[in-house]
Amino acid sequence: MEQRLSRRASEALLALVVMARATGYLFSKLGMTGLGIFNLLALRFLIASMLLSAVFAPRLRRIDRRSLRAGLIMGGLYFLVMTAELSGLKRTASSTVSFLENTAIVLVPLFAAAAFRRAPGGKAILCAAVTLAGVGLLTLGGGVRFGLGEAFSLLAATLYACAILATDRLTHKGGLDTLAAGIVQVATIGALSLIASCAVETPRLPQGGTEWGSVLALAVVCSGFGFTLQPVAQAGTTAERAGMFCALNPLVASVLGVVFLHERIGAQGILGAALILSGILLSYARLSDRWFRRHQKQLT
Repeated sequence: MEQRLSRRASEALLALVVMARATGYLFSKLGMTGLGIFNLLALRFLIASMLLSAVFAPRLRRIDRRSLRAGLIMGGLYFLVMTAELSGLKRTASSTVSFLENTAIVLVPLFAAAAFRRAPGGKAILCAAVTLAGVGLLTLGGGVRFGLGEAFSLLAATLYACAILATDRLTHKGGLDTLAAGIVQVATIGALSLIASCAVETPRLPQGGTEWGSVLALAVVCSGFGFTLQPVAQAGTTAERAGMFCALNPLVASVLGVVFLHERIGAQGILGAALILSGILLSYARLSDRWFRRHQKQLT
């Protein structure tokens, strides 16, 4: 059985994972100018799985049935998440997709409460609300007009929350090789995407430097690092806290836009970024749910 990371190390790794995947909106938009949704997913995840299999071949040869099954389940769920996410990106602005998909911040504690038949903690709800407000300020300068792209983005949020909870349950079971399961997860997404691409698209290889650059960046940074190590990171923390770290995704995407695309986020965006960081830092404060219940009237 592998040695688990401490909670602090797990959450540091989770933050890096989310930040790596934050580049996916930009590269996916570029990749989908010439490639179909499933074609792009198949290329990025199959390339990532081949690289990972070459590096971790001895680890994969020793994989047990439980880790294999966990990887297949997580891969199936994240295939649905990515299908909904890219369907949204195809039809609406990436900032809108970023906000709507990251409503998973609030959905995770609510779904966890329903699944485990317990009321969500006051601090968890407050932290989620603060971070979600920050995501809204950071991404919704022009507002949201509801259409098919927005519907796909909300579906992605619902599926993402379910995937986080499923990953939480699977990775907290004893004896699971989370790294091997993460590699199986990536390969599963790639295989399902290839099947879907052959069924509804005409698969092809990327053409030109822009398409190849987008696919390789997605394969190495977003899939090879971001998706593979999420089970490893989640094994040392809770589903609620994993959901909260989703807020780093639009924050990092906005920073990348400022640095590389010379975009401006303005005072509203800066306030949103501050709220995101405040919500995450508040989750570390030593305030119990009993304190929140005692001061509920003042908070509301």
